[in-house]
Amino acid sequence: MKQLIKKIIPPAYHKLLKYAVLRKIYFGRKHYCNVCNSNISKWLPLGYDLPVLKEKQIVGAGLREAMCPVCMSSDRIRLLYHFLQNKTTIFSDPNKLLHIAPEPSLEHLFINHKNIDYLTADLNPEEVMMQMDITRISFHENTFDAIMCNHVLEHIPDDQLAMSELFRILKPGGWAILQVPFSKILDKTFENPEVKTPEERERVFGQTDHVRIYGNDYVDRLEKAGFTVNRYQWTEDPCILDSGKKLNLNPDEPVFFCTK
Repeated sequence: MKQLIKKIIPPAYHKLLKYAVLRKIYFGRKHYCNVCNSNISKWLPLGYDLPVLKEKQIVGAGLREAMCPVCMSSDRIRLLYHFLQNKTTIFSDPNKLLHIAPEPSLEHLFINHKNIDYLTADLNPEEVMMQMDITRISFHENTFDAIMCNHVLEHIPDDQLAMSELFRILKPGGWAILQVPFSKILDKTFENPEVKTPEERERVFGQTDHVRIYGNDYVDRLEKAGFTVNRYQWTEDPCILDSGKKLNLNPDEPVFFCTK
């Protein structure tokens, strides 16, 4: 049946058909996904149930009911999309945007806006426009109006160099959103270069390719690279309190909005 549908319906409509079917299956009024504009009855499980994530109270990780069953967006993606729509002009003003390790649901939203000069990049070049090591970026300084780089820095041994490079290529007056998973209870970022194998990293840092657990000094590290950091907390924004609950946003997760 799937093969028959693919032959009958043009490829451009496959995603729309999939969304329509999933909206029907998961329809409800209790929850809402702003990314795919769907009213849904429940969220699906997301993340991993690892002891270190619970012990260190990691925000942005851990097993939770948080994934949209229609577009598969996470609570973090819904938070970012809300912020981008309401706190930036990314969808209205001309912008040159660099999106590192792009989230598919956000990439789809950016690429359809003609005002955005959009570039995706990653160390793995298979599904992006350009291969890029963010500790050695080839662009000149003051190139981009905006940068999205989410859940990337915790993978990079020299994250301070990466932050400095992102600051360098950002235009004066530009902004970057630089999300990372972080511990609510650690004052200082935890790193241990002796932890090297994937198994050790999963046990100690919560993922096989992570090299640290950020603490409450994350903002200090960004400021050291030159950024001015505004830590947006949606629970302190009266304009989103009710909708934030319906979107199932994590009350502990801020947006790290960094400007130059």
